[in-house]
Amino acid sequence: MNYSIIFRLLSAIQFILGLAFAICVGVAYIYRDAGNETNAVAGFTYCMGAALLLGGLFLYLGRGKDTTFFKKEATAVIGLGWIAAILVGSLPYWIILDSCNLADAIFESTSGLTTTGATVLDNLESHPHSLLFWRSLSQWIGGMGVVVFFVAILGFLGAGGKILFTRESSGTAEELDFPRIQTGVNRLLLLYLILSSLCTTVYYLGGMNFFEALNHTFTTIATGGFSTRSSSIAGFGSPLLEWSAIVFMALGGTSFLWMLLVLNKNWHSVRLNSEVKAYYAILLLAAGLVTYVLISHEGYSSWHDAIRSSLFQVTSLMTTTGYSTRDFGSWNLMAQVLLLGLMAVGGCSGSTACGLKVGRILVGIKSALRMVGRSYSDHVIRPIYMNGRVLDNESRERVVTYILLNGGLLFFCMPILAIFEPTISFEGCFSAVLACIFNIGPAFREFGPTENYAFLRDFSKFFLSALMIMGRLELFAILALFTPAFWRRF
Repeated sequence: MNYSIIFRLLSAIQFILGLAFAICVGVAYIYRDAGNETNAVAGFTYCMGAALLLGGLFLYLGRGKDTTFFKKEATAVIGLGWIAAILVGSLPYWIILDSCNLADAIFESTSGLTTTGATVLDNLESHPHSLLFWRSLSQWIGGMGVVVFFVAILGFLGAGGKILFTRESSGTAEELDFPRIQTGVNRLLLLYLILSSLCTTVYYLGGMNFFEALNHTFTTIATGGFSTRSSSIAGFGSPLLEWSAIVFMALGGTSFLWMLLVLNKNWHSVRLNSEVKAYYAILLLAAGLVTYVLISHEGYSSWHDAIRSSLFQVTSLMTTTGYSTRDFGSWNLMAQVLLLGLMAVGGCSGSTACGLKVGRILVGIKSALRMVGRSYSDHVIRPIYMNGRVLDNESRERVVTYILLNGGLLFFCMPILAIFEPTISFEGCFSAVLACIFNIGPAFREFGPTENYAFLRDFSKFFLSALMIMGRLELFAILALFTPAFWRRF
């Protein structure tokens, strides 16, 4: 294990956070005349100093010229980097808000950087503008990935950058289709910035002021779901803004690698991508079924209202964004079951959405059908195709293992939450664990779109925070840190 390169890369993450806090200081200064910004300028200045100090310490510990970089170092950087970023990112909540204890601060920071969108804060309109900006900015940083940002910055990583990108995102470096990994990552970030600029413009023209447009852009493109209003997007009462959010949430859940292929006019690879086709097919089919439920069982008299409401909630939950315009927890059981299933499915690989990912679901289904075929004929050889390529056995086993691990984690963690929160309902317990593992945010019953997680005990908040981290890093990068063999020198 090369500890010096690990410390150097951890320092880069802290310097990125220090820059983010510096921007928040500027926002606090702009809104300094507002009464609730009294402690914000000093608070974010302290946070910036802490991030830079920690970054300097890591840089000192990582001094040396050894740049040896393999999978173990990449896994350590990602796991430790996210944990350190979350801890430092919790400081603004803890310092600025008098009513926020350590558990609340870590929960909110984890929810932000992992783009989960669950919150312990209420009456958002009363909080400092700069703190709301940090909540949204943290989701925008976490949407593309903290590690992906510094892969674009650090040119000396070379092949190590390819390992980091593959470990950080659900896409693979090969899918970037660029001779240098840094070039491909830079294109991804440029696309991220372009989509963000378009979204801000549309929101602003749709009726939001610039501050709200920018904040909602951060959380829409990152499919995070934090809002500057307690009532989320519904607080604006604008069908135009809802339709705009639907479009950009759907794009956030689409593979950014696929969008690069479209921009590069690589139509052959675009047509072969089965995951994106399945993603939009599932989204539209589910929206149609929910629309039917709203018309036939929920008393919606307007087809436009029913279509908009269903498409908004289906897109929001499938992309794991978590915005809400309706209390979907009160809808017909059929609609709730559909939405619960979509929460687990998630978006495309290589997108900002979380969940199992549509690609893995397709591989799981094809693997099951393959085994059914082999059950009555051992001579049947049926290769599994994904995006026009034959999937090798190792990749298939990795996908099936990941699905099984998530299922096991879900049912293992439910009793733990129930022990510490014995008064919550079964639906609430199940959906809260599901919402945190798959980074969705709102769930059902006690954790529905009109509720939050503030009433939970401190242990439950720490526990759910751990689930959010594991879900965002897709289990392995965190589980590896607790394996003794991982830290041995070879």
